[in-house]
Amino acid sequence: MVVSAIPRPAAGLRRAVTRAAAILSAFVIAACQPMDGSQGASGPATGSLINPDEPVRVALLAPGGSGSADLEWLSRSLKNAARMAAADAQGASIDLRIYDTGTSTAQAVAQANAAVDAGAQIIVGPLFAEGANAVGTAMRPRNVNVLSFSNNAEIAGGNVFILGNSFANVANRLVGYGVRQGKRNIYVVAEDDIAGQLGGRAIETAIARNGARLAGRSNHAVSVTGIDAATPQIVAAAQSGRVDAVFMTANNQAVLPYLTEKLAAAGVRSPVTQMMGLTRWDQPANRIGMPQLQEGWFAIPDQGLKAQFDARYRSVYGEQPHELASLAYDGVAAIASLVRSGNRNALTTTGLTQAAGFSGVGGVFRLRPDGTSERALAVATLRGNRLVILDPAPRGFGGGFGF
Repeated sequence: MVVSAIPRPAAGLRRAVTRAAAILSAFVIAACQPMDGSQGASGPATGSLINPDEPVRVALLAPGGSGSADLEWLSRSLKNAARMAAADAQGASIDLRIYDTGTSTAQAVAQANAAVDAGAQIIVGPLFAEGANAVGTAMRPRNVNVLSFSNNAEIAGGNVFILGNSFANVANRLVGYGVRQGKRNIYVVAEDDIAGQLGGRAIETAIARNGARLAGRSNHAVSVTGIDAATPQIVAAAQSGRVDAVFMTANNQAVLPYLTEKLAAAGVRSPVTQMMGLTRWDQPANRIGMPQLQEGWFAIPDQGLKAQFDARYRSVYGEQPHELASLAYDGVAAIASLVRSGNRNALTTTGLTQAAGFSGVGGVFRLRPDGTSERALAVATLRGNRLVILDPAPRGFGGGFGF
């Protein structure tokens, strides 16, 4: 959801939160319940062996044919970015085949089966978490790994990897940075929908992992009345002297401006009580000038690298790529780098989870044995109505990188 200004009237927020959810959040996260809980990090390696001297057949599952203008733009961006990566694969031959799935889980499974019937050795996509989980289940007996565009860690594991930037990855980066800045007592504010609860869980896990203290938690409905009801509890906690930071999921885009405005009006704002968020606070662009968001912390990819990719994409295809286009490039380019190494196990879970990782569009990343991805992120803030990087994204996990 995109709001053009701080939604002061209750009706403005109510209208915003009842629209179809934005692609960057709900299309990737909403279908979050795994259909088969047997997937996990343990067990034998999956994925077929390759002949490095022959083209590697990669199937891309994109959400084309949905009839939605936004999804068609996203689908086109994913396809074009994958083609760019395949063309860039010097020293590796990538036979890229593209399949449209629309928004249907059944269609995603059917297209994945058709792709493997035609010789596909690995699948990149699909977009939706439910579809990715179903495709993974269908591909498991066929010994084919799936690099999904989802950011939903609930579906990761076994032969399914998520390329998307997960809540856990963002939460860990921000909490870790906060602890180093002395922000150890963290209060969690989460929406009561599925995405908000997953995000809240990720924040609590990051707090425990980084040796911080969970100072309390408030859940709120995705509505004006829900936020209004939760605000006094959050304010009381923030002003108790036992809270250093308030970490909000604010996954629903209309929530962040309204919630932070309510808190700021009650005297709770950064940097006295440090605000943190799981989502980007600089998008849409009109947020950059919002006074209640100034000095809040959020995590972003390496903006220099991303700008280079966007400029190159525009020069080739004549339009701005969708924000998620980079995932398709990263997935295909990672495959190419592994194939180029000459290892027959390049497409197996052993090959895909090399510790050094890969150089991606937004910085370095690696795939973990549990199916999640770890992405290097910068910590950013809004200061003087402009984006400021507080802590640059790390340049590597150690070792060399493929592309």
